[in-house]
Amino acid sequence: MSTADKYKDLPVTVEKPIPVTYDLGHLAVFDSNVIDRNDLDSSNAKRESHLYDLTRGNVQLLINQILSLPIKTTTESASGTSGQSSAMTLIQLPEPITELPREKPLPKPKAPTRWEQFAARKGIQSKEKSGKMVFDEASGKWVPKWGYKGINKKLDDQWLVEVNDDHIGTEKELMDPRALSRADRKKLVRKNERQQKKNLQNSR
Repeated sequence: MSTADKYKDLPVTVEKPIPVTYDLGHLAVFDSNVIDRNDLDSSNAKRESHLYDLTRGNVQLLINQILSLPIKTTTESASGTSGQSSAMTLIQLPEPITELPREKPLPKPKAPTRWEQFAARKGIQSKEKSGKMVFDEASGKWVPKWGYKGINKKLDDQWLVEVNDDHIGTEKELMDPRALSRADRKKLVRKNERQQKKNLQNSR
């Protein structure tokens, strides 16, 4: 029997001796129940099964809490993508209550260059450049902002996306953010094409 078959018929109610606590803003559940160290010992043949059981129970409790939040549904979408339904379900998560530590230490300040020292003495302020690359926390790599493998296309393959806070309460709230992202890219391409044509005309 596969793991999926084992758990699919289990009830959605999960009983715990000590109730778990939640931080739905971070999609987190905290389980303070005591775990039998023998169940998780590397020599225990059922160790993986115990871990699956524990994880399944806590994830089920988290899902139950999420589904108790206000839900909005719609069957309309700005545009569809292959293999994706146009129906959308939106859940407004509460504000996080747990302060998370930094993953990495603060970077050490770099020594100023000769130009920076000269600019500081003369009061010269240089223009900041945003650059073409951005750090992707998920992959731990620097990736392009746009174009091939650009981070702006990251939403396209995600099955779950957040709603932009600026769109809450507007007509865009029930639109698929992935569709909005693609529409923004197409709009930028058209703008660039118009600018190129204008530049060609001015150069004649």
